[in-house]
Amino acid sequence: MEHFELVMAQYTPMVSAIIRKLHIYRDHDAFRQVGYVALWQAYDRFDEEKGNFTPFAYRSIHGAMLDELKRQSRISATSVIMENNSFEWIEDNRTEDTLPEWLDEVVLSQAERELLEQLFVQGKSVSELAVAHALSLAGMKKRRERLLKKVKEQLETL
Repeated sequence: MEHFELVMAQYTPMVSAIIRKLHIYRDHDAFRQVGYVALWQAYDRFDEEKGNFTPFAYRSIHGAMLDELKRQSRISATSVIMENNSFEWIEDNRTEDTLPEWLDEVVLSQAERELLEQLFVQGKSVSELAVAHALSLAGMKKRRERLLKKVKEQLETL
């Protein structure tokens, strides 16, 4: 095991370089840990007869970090960042085919109600709605953001 600690000390700059190359700007310690685990797995799996360790280690660490980025992306797609930076997990347990009754209290145009229904009742993606409304993806995301902000502000005043 002492031998791996020497390898880890030698390849720590590589782990940091990969973090920079992938433009990872948060959770550096978590990604550094992912890199070290990948380095250990590469160290464990490496066969000297098949080539040099350095490129093998690089690809292993790089791949593990990409996998972690994808995993975090999937997680963030199912969570909402609240104003106090805490996470609220969203679970879709609805069995209804309509918007909730409390939404009737909010003053919305017919187009806004239809957009909410398409998003949350029919389950259409933002990209599908962008095509259907002849908008760019960024434009549809902005429309959704404004609509949700409007609903939130009106609910806070009730």
